[in-house]
Amino acid sequence: MPEPLDPIPLSALQHWAYCPRQCALIHLEQAFEDNVFTLRGQAVHARADQPGVEVRAGLRAERALPVFSDRLGLIGKADVVEFQADGTPYPVEYKHGSRNKKAAIAACDDLQLAGQALCLEEMSGRAVPEGALFYATSKRRRVVPITPALRTAVETAAAEIRAMLASRQTPPPVNDERCHACSLRDLCQPAALSHGADLDRLHQALFDPDA
Repeated sequence: MPEPLDPIPLSALQHWAYCPRQCALIHLEQAFEDNVFTLRGQAVHARADQPGVEVRAGLRAERALPVFSDRLGLIGKADVVEFQADGTPYPVEYKHGSRNKKAAIAACDDLQLAGQALCLEEMSGRAVPEGALFYATSKRRRVVPITPALRTAVETAAAEIRAMLASRQTPPPVNDERCHACSLRDLCQPAALSHGADLDRLHQALFDPDA
């Protein structure tokens, strides 16, 4: 029987998809700082993070439901899971901002939601074909089909995160538009570190007789 995998937080999927270095700083180096975006996110989650059950329109909704996948080594908490009459779970993840996010950011949210769906499938024994992201600013849902491609992306990201944690190596900075909204920008120092890499290359070229 294979050894159980060390659990990876579901939130790491979103962090990894956004920026592998951000993921490493949070989950490997245990570094985190808030900014206006993370504080808004915490405010949005304030109610969803309070465990509870309510029944409405024939659905049972559970808030702050712990979820896990032994197969993928994932663990976390779903903001809201709506259980249909036949017991099929439907995860709903709360996010700040509008549902009209840039495609790259939306894809990060989709990956985290898909991770919850795979956990719920393993826990319930029922297929979870879709879930939804609820955006606080627009107060509207965006339905996310849990496609084969998205399922594969979750498995790939989980394996890559686990490999990064095992290597204990933090990926280099990217220093692109993602850095502007990142709460870890001051800790990461993307501009300084990326400039340092440029200087190293210049130094090597200056003293390389074959360059």
